Amino acid sequence: MKIKGVIFDFNGTLFFDTHLHNQAWDIFLKKHSLGLNNKEKNQKIHGKNNEEILKNLFSDNLTKDEIVKLSIEKENIYQRLCLENEMVLAPESEEFINFLCLKNIPYTIATASDLYNLEFYFKHLDLGRYFELSKIVYSNGEIKSKPNPEIFLKAMEILRIEPNETLIFEDSTSGIKAAENSNAGKVIIIKSTDEEYKEWNYDIINSFAEVDKSLF
Repeated sequence: MKIKGVIFDFNGTLFFDTHLHNQAWDIFLKKHSLGLNNKEKNQKIHGKNNEEILKNLFSDNLTKDEIVKLSIEKENIYQRLCLENEMVLAPESEEFINFLCLKNIPYTIATASDLYNLEFYFKHLDLGRYFELSKIVYSNGEIKSKPNPEIFLKAMEILRIEPNETLIFEDSTSGIKAAENSNAGKVIIIKSTDEEYKEWNYDIINSFAEVDKSLF
């Protein structure tokens, strides 16, 4: 069956920012007398929403207000680092999105980022050129965190496509598992870090120019 819709993860997939998130977490964790190596970050942080991350780091008893305060503290560090670096979308991603537009193939983003960061991306990456905020599925306090497939299933509903008609681009362990759990017809891993992905049997690409257009 041909692919009829595309879902992009965002961080580490459409925006190669994993190193910036790692730096931000390092600064944040040091301030709170905590620490994780990069492997632990990939297992415990990447692809998950801040509520789950912060509860795992601190306590299940964190209040909503405490979660919001800690989340903004960390994301302010991250956003500062982003602005100190060149902010561009992933290699050849814009050309690929233009291809989807020409083919009238619906697409959207399903991200563990919250609205605070999403609005930042719309401003500094000009995402409004390609995406409608109302059609993006993000961490709104109600969506279950990856590897639960809910975020991708909701994106499929928005695009009005079936799981077996869907191509999902992902980079994190929890995100790849969520894509699997959604029964997506095709999963492609974006290699934006030095992660090896040895446990996965999916196509792995470094640039969206490598996507096989015959899938559509």
